[in-house]
Amino acid sequence: MDLRLKVTTDSDAYEVVTTPLVLIRWERKMKSKVSHLGSGDIGLEDLAVMAYEASRVAGRTVPANFDDWLGNIRSIEPVGDETPDPTDAAPSGD
Repeated sequence: MDLRLKVTTDSDAYEVVTTPLVLIRWERKMKSKVSHLGSGDIGLEDLAVMAYEASRVAGRTVPANFDDWLGNIRSIEPVGDETPDPTDAAPSGD
């Protein structure tokens, strides 16, 4: 499961992608399973933990303390799926 997140801080905006390492760290912290995300029940703290861990894995400089990092965050948003919807295809010329 790859989830792309757009993180906006006081001074920057960037995107990160979850990896298995990020998701396992999220599972450990949140005491939940990734399979539960399929229900659509995902909170802002879930996104924040994923974004923080993904930022660290991507090599971005972040505070060692999650709450210190969180204090500089203005928004965290999932970035839309890049997979085209087959029902949105243009009409054929037939």
